[in-house]
Amino acid sequence: MATNLLDFDAEGLTAWFAQQGEKPFRARQVLRWMHHFGESDFNAMTDIAKSLRDKLIATAAVSPAPTISDKLSDDGTRKFLFDVGNGNAVETVFIPEDDRGTLCISSQAGCALECAFCSTGRQGFNRNLSTAEIIGQLWQANRALGYAPTSGDCGERVISNVVLMGMGEPLANFDNLVPALRLMLDDNAYGLSRRRVTVSTSGIVPAMDRLAETCPVALAVSLHAPTDGLRDKLVPINRKYPLAELMAACQRYLVHAPRDFITFEYVMLDGVNDSDADARALLHLVRDVPCKFNLIPFNPFPASGFKRSPAERVRRFASILINAGIVTTTRKTRGDDIDAACGQLAGKVQDKSRRVIRATGAATGSAATSTSAGVALHP
Repeated sequence: MATNLLDFDAEGLTAWFAQQGEKPFRARQVLRWMHHFGESDFNAMTDIAKSLRDKLIATAAVSPAPTISDKLSDDGTRKFLFDVGNGNAVETVFIPEDDRGTLCISSQAGCALECAFCSTGRQGFNRNLSTAEIIGQLWQANRALGYAPTSGDCGERVISNVVLMGMGEPLANFDNLVPALRLMLDDNAYGLSRRRVTVSTSGIVPAMDRLAETCPVALAVSLHAPTDGLRDKLVPINRKYPLAELMAACQRYLVHAPRDFITFEYVMLDGVNDSDADARALLHLVRDVPCKFNLIPFNPFPASGFKRSPAERVRRFASILINAGIVTTTRKTRGDDIDAACGQLAGKVQDKSRRVIRATGAATGSAATSTSAGVALHP
């Protein structure tokens, strides 16, 4: 079976080439062809010896997950659905703005964390994505969006920012995530700044510490509640890593990135977490953490049990944070006409947990196929 070279960062690819009896500079050449130029045809890698090209054709491949669909919203948002096998699919969303182009990437098929307001959590966990499946989303999107630099020109970058905020909990897939992050930062691959690559987490504290030491990219924390009592209900991982531990982990993270800040993501749920008292409790909670807040209008899905906070309530909530000196943004809904808005990442995956069946009271012996929504949401 051919080795998928998308599974390797620079270090891994160099080691694989050494096993083939090839010198390290060959790995750098192929890495640059694959990721910087988006090339999958070894014969097109013209500065590589033909003997090596023939060897690669026989033993290796550049194989991203196949594209199932590619939809364009009226506002320019573009949603890709990728087939990751065995009935599983994940989504990637490109959000163009005047000053940036952001790609929202998935890290898992499904999610095991069961956040109360997340339909990905409702469908359960299927499996981690491989490094090739994670970085392949960026590889595919670059090609689809027409980014094609020539050998002497980097071209105009279409995707300037990458956020790991799609389906799944990235830090629960740490070993496959980090090589993908390293490729995003590698000058021979995508060459993105560390501050332009963001990992979102619901708060897996030990993995936050590992990421800080291994690859301290920008960090976003899906907070969603100011107290342990409420967060235990909304984000069950809080029962294992409560807010005091999470805030301490945020402070430790910034030791490795001292000029950075933590972005706290906060889904606004009507009558649940959106009161003035909740805002003031947040101010107390984050008082020792350099941070900004990203308030996210909730996008309902069937049987969610939650409603979106009214616009005026969101504005009032934001004003309390802003008046206390915390940078606070309210996320604009994008791509909702193609179900690509925040909370609407809808990859079709097999529900191995049978949560959808239990939630609806259906009595059936077959595994359900559900439509999901990512929680850690694109900016």
